[in-house]
Amino acid sequence: MKHLLAGASIALMSLTGAAAAEEYPERPVMMVVSYGAGGATDFQARIVTMTAGNEDALGMPIAILNKPGAGGRVGWNWFATQADADGYTLAAYNVPHFIAQSIKGGVEYSTDSFEPIANWGADPAVFVVAADSPFNSMQDVVNYAKENPGKLTFSGAGLFVGHHIAALQIEKAAGVKMAYIPTKGGGAAAMKAVIAGEVLGGVNNLSDAFRAREAGNVKILGVADLERSDFLPDVPTMMEQGLDVDNASVNFRGVMVPKGTPQEVIDKLAATVPEMFKNSRVASKMEAGGSPMLVMNREEVQAMWAKRQETLQALLAGL
Repeated sequence: MKHLLAGASIALMSLTGAAAAEEYPERPVMMVVSYGAGGATDFQARIVTMTAGNEDALGMPIAILNKPGAGGRVGWNWFATQADADGYTLAAYNVPHFIAQSIKGGVEYSTDSFEPIANWGADPAVFVVAADSPFNSMQDVVNYAKENPGKLTFSGAGLFVGHHIAALQIEKAAGVKMAYIPTKGGGAAAMKAVIAGEVLGGVNNLSDAFRAREAGNVKILGVADLERSDFLPDVPTMMEQGLDVDNASVNFRGVMVPKGTPQEVIDKLAATVPEMFKNSRVASKMEAGGSPMLVMNREEVQAMWAKRQETLQALLAGL
């Protein structure tokens, strides 16, 4: 009798979980963005979620909640420790950012704190200067840094984010010391500092830089990736300019949920969200904004996270 009751209980739980997944979501969903409004993550998150309310997607809208601060730490700490694990609070992840921060310590999260759902983009870091800057190449930047140790100021979105990792790689490759200045407010604030002349240059996202260059506000001197970007075919990579800077700082963006979210909900999101990212309206708006897309499913993101964890542990130990 006990075995019969246990079997009935398990069957009932399975049916309940399946029913919950079938009904989910029953109300609008919130997605936390750990950076300020107007930056690349915020800009892209609003585009890739714009069709969430469609019947062939989630059937409910996704509202963006900005929780900026400390290079993403504020939002991700909150998400890891306080967000309800019920599928109604999602978050945008940035890799290498949150993985590098967890390796360096002082945060309450790691890859074990979250469950990835899907990836929407891969945004390389670039070096930018104001449109009227005398610098026209990375060699110009390196020469100035060598002649003025520690005086070449340049901005980025925070500590141990992709921008900072690219900055450390540039310094090491060139054998120079520059003054990296993390800004409050993420990539948007870092770009404003360059345009306003508050710093001599900056490391930023390709997508932010693309829009700023289209507006005539900046020059882009180099891309921290293995190949040139289709969005910036005229801009050489760092490696082409003699700097041993690889693609470790490329910013992968996607959606995750807190650990403990019901598996049925994870499965439904994992099946739905990648298809939502592939919507033609989403793709056209991302392309118009200079935002490179790279759609990956849950299993592919899990593998990417594991590989980046290994790469970053080795990289940060050597920087």
